Amino acid sequence: MAPKIGYLLPTRERVMEGRPEAASLLDLAVGAENLGFDSVWVGDSLLARPRHDPLTLLAAAAARTKKVMLGTAVFLPALRNPVVLAHQLATLDQISEGRLLLGAGIASDLPNIRAEFAAAGVPFEARVGRMMEGLRLCRALWTGEPVDWQGRWPVQRGVLGPPPYRPGGPPIWMAGSVRPALERAAKHFDGWFANEADLAHWRGQWVEVQQVLRDNGRDVSQFVAAVYVTLAIDEDAGRAGERIDAFLEKYYGQPAPVMRKRQACFGGPADTAAKYLESFASAGANHLIVRFAGDPDRQLEALMGIRQQLAW
Repeated sequence: MAPKIGYLLPTRERVMEGRPEAASLLDLAVGAENLGFDSVWVGDSLLARPRHDPLTLLAAAAARTKKVMLGTAVFLPALRNPVVLAHQLATLDQISEGRLLLGAGIASDLPNIRAEFAAAGVPFEARVGRMMEGLRLCRALWTGEPVDWQGRWPVQRGVLGPPPYRPGGPPIWMAGSVRPALERAAKHFDGWFANEADLAHWRGQWVEVQQVLRDNGRDVSQFVAAVYVTLAIDEDAGRAGERIDAFLEKYYGQPAPVMRKRQACFGGPADTAAKYLESFASAGANHLIVRFAGDPDRQLEALMGIRQQLAW
């Protein structure tokens, strides 16, 4: 089966450029839908990498679009009170009529991210436990039935209304590239969200995820293997590579070679980009989420040309 294609809106980039107006971002979401993209995504950060609030922006995108899926890439549930979050996500799922996807993660261990957790009053070292319990509580509240919960957030006969549009709530895809993250995704959630730079490593991790799924009696065919990639489509491969390096260094504040070892990136002509994307699809990826290093309008169209070339 051909993989689905998603587009990450450049919320962080627009803030860094001093162009935070939401209207142009919403236009990109509509444009992606009109071009045939399957999903539109928004990243998340409070202070570490300033950008638009993802749930608010996706609500606006939901009102402007009709069929494209809307997701977070990736959201940090540990930074939020899960009762409030369950309410927000349920309402967003209602607005989008069941088009919401929740890509979630625990965040990298970096000084600015630790500072972000401290500013939110959340112990960084407790983020995994908070995330897992918080998402379990969200799912309990999404049933629409009375919930009693004894834990970090005590709930007594709490009823969330309205529940999500999609019964049970939005699918949750767990991000990560270390063994505990793979196990969390395969045991408890609906998909695995990776940005592994090395194809061979990603292929090996996908084998691990599938084994955990089978060991836990889960159907591999109902589980999503999503890959997050950064592209610069340009007939001049050298220029494309320079654009990616400049993008990574500005975005993350770290040397480009360091980030290239961590994240899937490609810069070069469209035909070579097609082979790059096809390699992940052939290895088992069934949802490719793309962000562009600059010039989104032209590259959106170029990517759809690649999709037609691949007959996806």
